[in-house]
Amino acid sequence: MKVSTRGDYASRALLSLALHQGSERPTSVTELSRRTGLPQPYLEQILLTLKGAGLVTSRRGASGGYILSRDPSQITLAQIVSAVDGPLTLGNFGAPHENGACEHEGQCVLRDVWAQVGSHMREHLRSYTLADMVDRARGMAPGEQQVAGR
Repeated sequence: MKVSTRGDYASRALLSLALHQGSERPTSVTELSRRTGLPQPYLEQILLTLKGAGLVTSRRGASGGYILSRDPSQITLAQIVSAVDGPLTLGNFGAPHENGACEHEGQCVLRDVWAQVGSHMREHLRSYTLADMVDRARGMAPGEQQVAGR
């Protein structure tokens, strides 16, 4: 599996929002683009998609922008990537045939393996939350408490 540019950019944008979550105001697209180095027009499209998926909310006006719609511990990398790229799969190989009725040599065996690999990949991405990424970005092990003055 290859994470698309959209998946990477969406993850980077939401991580930036999570890193600055304590702020009283939403983050503008311009500020988010500056902080992440992502191109603003493309970032605007991605944020609209993320809003449609319910991962961010927006506010209009001079002090408007985007904020996470829920706590970073409740948003997984799988949800982010799926929101912008669709379902996480290795490909559309179809379901394995039942009762060993394969049409071509080895086809069923490989379909079953691809399905298992896809399942493992989805589960792995579900195991990472934005809160975990915030901890890593701040140099902490996932779940480690930040010590005052650190």
